Amino acid sequence: MSPAMIPLATIRIGPIRIGPAAEIAPGVLSAIGKHPVDRALRLSPEGFEGDQQADRRHHGGPEKAVHHYNASHYPAWRAELGDLSALQPGGFGENLSSEGLTERDVAVGDRFRLGRALVEVSQARQPCWKLNLRFGVADMARRVQDSGRTGWYYRVIEPGPVAPGDALELLDRRAPDWTLDRLWRNLYVDRLNRAELAAMAELEVLSESWRKLARRRLDNASVEDWNARLNGRSNP
Repeated sequence: MSPAMIPLATIRIGPIRIGPAAEIAPGVLSAIGKHPVDRALRLSPEGFEGDQQADRRHHGGPEKAVHHYNASHYPAWRAELGDLSALQPGGFGENLSSEGLTERDVAVGDRFRLGRALVEVSQARQPCWKLNLRFGVADMARRVQDSGRTGWYYRVIEPGPVAPGDALELLDRRAPDWTLDRLWRNLYVDRLNRAELAAMAELEVLSESWRKLARRRLDNASVEDWNARLNGRSNP
């Protein structure tokens, strides 16, 4: 499929999910436990009203206001890991889930009308060690990273109310060649491709944190250490 194409211009989203920060292990806070709501919520540059993030240094904020995960990935996870209770829509702490969009289709800079809000894809998710606790799988974060089934984040261009069942309507593709799959390959497969890293560093629609990461790799000619992010307290 050409990167200029996307499978469906309009996607029907399932429930909107939000949740509070809570302990998922002794002394470990996370807001990954999202629950569906049955009413419209206001979406602002900081995310949906009533939604929380436990670690604001690494989660949430304008570049990670909304997390979207492809519901079609769940059967693949169940085939790999068995019928774990968390392997159902909402399991990855996503605010939105839908069928029909994958990381191979979606590109950074894609703009969607979501209810009465306007959102733009900012980056894919970089999995962290709290997924290991969430699923009870010691290397779950690494599995997510290696699979490319990461989901993605939106920044909010225009705030507005969003209701369960609203459509996600594609309006514009600002960098259609820069699919999330391409970014994943640059970060985790062909990790020191200088031409690709240089292009990432100049990609205005990409989140600044990922542009900085590309610049650091160029400057250091090395890949950053992933151990703390992937293993953290779950594997001291």
